[in-house]
Amino acid sequence: MTGDRTLLVRCDSSVAIGTGHAMRCLALAQAWQEAGGRAVFAMAEATPAIDARLQRKNVEVTRLKAEPGSADDVQETIALARGKRASWVVVDGYGFGADYQSGLKHAGLKVLFIDDNGHAEHYSSNLVLNQNAYASDEPYRSREQSTKLLLGPRFALLRREFSAWREWKREIPVVARNVLVTMGGSDPDNFTNRVIDGLCGIAGEGLQIRVLAGGSNPRAASLEGLTGGENSIQVVTDATDMPEQMSWADLAVAGAGSTCLEMCFMGLPALLIDLAENQTPIAIELARRGTARHLGGSKSVTPDMVAAETRRVLASEAERHTMSQRGRQLVDGAGAERVVRELLIS
Repeated sequence: MTGDRTLLVRCDSSVAIGTGHAMRCLALAQAWQEAGGRAVFAMAEATPAIDARLQRKNVEVTRLKAEPGSADDVQETIALARGKRASWVVVDGYGFGADYQSGLKHAGLKVLFIDDNGHAEHYSSNLVLNQNAYASDEPYRSREQSTKLLLGPRFALLRREFSAWREWKREIPVVARNVLVTMGGSDPDNFTNRVIDGLCGIAGEGLQIRVLAGGSNPRAASLEGLTGGENSIQVVTDATDMPEQMSWADLAVAGAGSTCLEMCFMGLPALLIDLAENQTPIAIELARRGTARHLGGSKSVTPDMVAAETRRVLASEAERHTMSQRGRQLVDGAGAERVVRELLIS
């Protein structure tokens, strides 16, 4: 890597926003570091857990004072980019729109805009990345001629810890009992408890249940007191070894956020629940592709539904095998490196 080596990342994290934007940006930052660059995060909001995670990964964090997405935010980000001599600014979050992109571009900065649903309406950034399985060019018809699209799981941003698992092969047991529960980094509506209620209703089958409580989950401490009757429950708080957690499991019951692409890569069959409106198309498309089952939205999924589908999928070796195989075919784990190559040649 030659020239300006700093990548400036503009994203936020909170209990309400969740941690997905920051975690996928961390994956890109790590790939940038591997290529010889330096990453700086500019954040107006961040949970203590995200701050700590970024610091452990040798990523500098600068706190912004402006209202996220505002004109003042644009100016503060421009000033920071110039001060850090950053040639690229990565922007990820639903509060950043068309004016935000054009403001950075008019300042002479190159912009990578990470997007999920076309919320910005018009796109002027150099690159637009939508890593979702449902991604198409339709939401980006209104864009500058020079704006290039990076679409689909080919560009899925997986963190560095997943790299060592690219050649790993999952074994699909005839009798499956290990169930991983993960509702994202913050789980603001505490849907984890509803899932546990359902799994505890599967009596006499000796389930091994492992609950991942995100570091930004305000109820993480209370989850540690969970008990499962005849089933064994273990709670892991702020897991930093997601590939190992996923390799242990035979099935996941999960929120349909960015973790879905990690589960696909690990060949982990999953029952997906959309915890927010923007997760619905993710769950629907992954179910259509056969990598997971979509249980529905958090307002309609009941503990009995969780129990019934968990019991059914655990009993079907063939279905779990198909889900696993299709997930691995969808996500190969090299997406972050592909995005960095695009940054270097653009």
